[in-house]
Amino acid sequence: MKRLVIGTRGSALARWQAEHVARQLRLADPALEVELHTIKTKGDRIQDVPLAKVGGKGLFVKEIEEALLAGDVDLAVHSIKDLPTDLVQGLALAAITEREDPRDALVSREGLLSELPRGAVLGTSSLRRRCQALALRPDLEVRDLRGNVDTRLRKLDQGDYDAVLLAAAGLRRLGFVDRATELLDPRRMIPAVGQGALGIETRQGEEGLVAALHHDATARRVRAERALLEQLGGGCQVPVAAYAILEDEGRLRVEALVGHPTGDPVYRSSGEGSLEHPEELGRRVAADLLGQGADRVLEQVYGPGWRPG
Repeated sequence: MKRLVIGTRGSALARWQAEHVARQLRLADPALEVELHTIKTKGDRIQDVPLAKVGGKGLFVKEIEEALLAGDVDLAVHSIKDLPTDLVQGLALAAITEREDPRDALVSREGLLSELPRGAVLGTSSLRRRCQALALRPDLEVRDLRGNVDTRLRKLDQGDYDAVLLAAAGLRRLGFVDRATELLDPRRMIPAVGQGALGIETRQGEEGLVAALHHDATARRVRAERALLEQLGGGCQVPVAAYAILEDEGRLRVEALVGHPTGDPVYRSSGEGSLEHPEELGRRVAADLLGQGADRVLEQVYGPGWRPG
């Protein structure tokens, strides 16, 4: 019997995602034995510091990639939004799965985002969400919120926050989507690059292991978003958002923004292009953002040594 080992983080959501991939692999090949191997990453170990202050890329993937290179695991399942655009030498993004709900979800005790009282405390670990929430509601108090989905919901329930922002995909996968008081329109709150999609990483030359799980339409959308992020040199220290929409007649549309964590300034851009050349579209929208002045925000956050990708 053939055997594959999947490297995964230990959170309930990460294990759900890895087991989802395992089920799909077993369906594709009933003779295949698949098991999970849990690996703790730097991002998992450091819980008392905001992500933007931890520094570095790949906070939730580095140790898993090291295990992949060492041969301890055969493939890794990541949330695409956690995976840096510059892949480690020797590894390949072998498959991108069909996208789950890409939207951000508000879970609150007050209803909609527009209904939160002035000064309400909103929890999020994402500078992208912080930026856009403050652009919409500058009167809110946004506080950092780390932890797994259940931890964040528990902190809301015990009164530490009036509302929290989470990925709708995570809530759906864990059976908590009924907790959402509002699913935010992606044109109003632009999602993170790749939000809702899973990326399966293998060693180069072994991409065929997961070829059956690749979803081409999702992959083209994600490729446009990741090309934009790569062009901006983006990481977790600056709010960058991008969402690609598949339109009629083989066209792709990208909505994107770069903003300051305070919610001001925020630079927005959009563009359309061919489904056959998604990276070109992503880079073009990134160039427009830079031309508007987004480079000033990026230089401020990353320092004078920052350069476009």
